[in-house]
Amino acid sequence: MQIWKQLALSLVLLLVGLAAWVRVVPSAGPMLVSVGVPGSVIALVAPSAASGDKGQGEGQGRGGQSGTQRAAAGNQTPLVVTEAAGTALVNDRLNAIGNGEAILSVTVTPLSTGNLTEVLVKSGERIEQGQVIAKLDSDEQVLAVAQAKVLLDAARDKVERNRRLGNAVSIATLREAEFAEQAAELALKTAELDLTRRDIVAPSKGIVGIITVNPGDYVTTSTPIAVVDDRSQILVDFWVPERFANNIKVGQEVSAVAVAQVTRQLTGAIHAIDNRIDQASRTLRVRARLANPDDSLRAGMSFSVNVRFPGDSYPTVNPLAVQWSADGSYVWRVVDSKAERVPVTIIQRNSDKVLVDAKLEKGDMVATEGVQRLRDGGAVKVANAPAGAVGDAGEQKVSSARPVAMTAEAAR
Repeated sequence: MQIWKQLALSLVLLLVGLAAWVRVVPSAGPMLVSVGVPGSVIALVAPSAASGDKGQGEGQGRGGQSGTQRAAAGNQTPLVVTEAAGTALVNDRLNAIGNGEAILSVTVTPLSTGNLTEVLVKSGERIEQGQVIAKLDSDEQVLAVAQAKVLLDAARDKVERNRRLGNAVSIATLREAEFAEQAAELALKTAELDLTRRDIVAPSKGIVGIITVNPGDYVTTSTPIAVVDDRSQILVDFWVPERFANNIKVGQEVSAVAVAQVTRQLTGAIHAIDNRIDQASRTLRVRARLANPDDSLRAGMSFSVNVRFPGDSYPTVNPLAVQWSADGSYVWRVVDSKAERVPVTIIQRNSDKVLVDAKLEKGDMVATEGVQRLRDGGAVKVANAPAGAVGDAGEQKVSSARPVAMTAEAAR
């Protein structure tokens, strides 16, 4: 192929590609004009693009935004909405459900085996410590006591007789008689103890529960006769999260409400604290003590326990104010119409507020809207500023628009 044909084909392909580029890319026409391509050439390859550029120029002359105006608009100060930071307390109270127990609860069992002959108390009766509540058959023990007394009397007579004889008996014989007397005294005490153990006595005062045995039953040392509860005070066991382990103290005041008596407010104190955290639940067992002077509370009742603490105070911000970056979370604080980036650590997230650990004070203005264009140390305008500040901002906006208007007039 001859050289002039190659040049002609290349020129045609160039014009076709140029026309396609100008038609597809709207900004291609102005770009070619800026590099010195005549408008007639552009009109030749893409008439619509040239007419569009002309219309755009006319629109600018009639008041449309020019490139200078658009640049001025892009340099305007960001407009933000702010909200004052607040404060909130966390870990200042604890609510837990606990189970009540009598301050002293004893299951009474016999000290020896035998047949039960009588029960001397009734269920629900108040008894005192040492009171006999039941008896076992004791005929054998009575006879053993009588026999021990006879043997003791005989041993004492023998000692007295040897002492009256004086030197007629040896010292060894007298000492043997005295040892026999001591053994007889011990045998009598043993028999009396066995007889005493035929009586079943209450080891503590309190209220007798349901008696589960009847006269005539054969009982052993492991047979429960009755449960005696001292309900003068009620102990409530509940579990607290381990974050409260260092704050809760013995003697600390608590308030409680029995689930069966929701209208009655009870007060008490921490009675005991366990010495270790439960690894399965990560909680600490705590026991509170409640007074029960009118005996209206029962062992086994459930209680809602409330404990108050000094708590930890943290700043609060609107959830919209929290932003994220590669370095973590942060908020924008507005001080003297300047944006300041403040790193935050989220402590607790609620529906309306977020508790953060940050260098924020109550009343600090934090941006909640319009934060996309902010930069650290940059100027900002506050949309919800006081009336005077809004007026100033309006004046600044008008003055910034004057050069644009002058440019438009000059363009005309």
